[in-house]
Amino acid sequence: MPSLSAFFTGIDHLFERGGALTSTFLLEVDGLAIGRFSSVSGLKMEVSVETYAEGGENGYEHKFPGRVTWDNLVFKRGITHDNNLFNWFEMNVGPGLTMTNMVARHTAAITMMSATGGRLRSWVVMDAFPIRWQGPDFDSDNDQLPTEELEVAHHGFTSVTF
Repeated sequence: MPSLSAFFTGIDHLFERGGALTSTFLLEVDGLAIGRFSSVSGLKMEVSVETYAEGGENGYEHKFPGRVTWDNLVFKRGITHDNNLFNWFEMNVGPGLTMTNMVARHTAAITMMSATGGRLRSWVVMDAFPIRWQGPDFDSDNDQLPTEELEVAHHGFTSVTF
């Protein structure tokens, strides 16, 4: 079993480099930038725990790691002039699905961008495909910025620091 020191290269806080304040989050799919977002949620992984109560051992239950699960990612932003999110979603429903008869899975990357445009940290998402797109609610009495939202399912992610 490798030692923990093989996984840790030292502590380097983004705050110390003056770059922790982000202005947007960039979504790239197969290396193509398809949008910047003000909010990304669901960047979470969790390991289930299986327990086993051994006969005669009353002090504790054995605990074993189970499956790893990842939440769906949800991207939110104000409406823009491009249709990139909607187009990516359409590749997997309607005519896009009918032509190939299969869901197109892609490698995606979420990158935290600094206020000056520098890349701070990325998460590379494997086998990503969009499962929900939501456009703005239309209400002339509402003075809120119209937004769109994209939900993405995937098979996990890794982290990359610049």
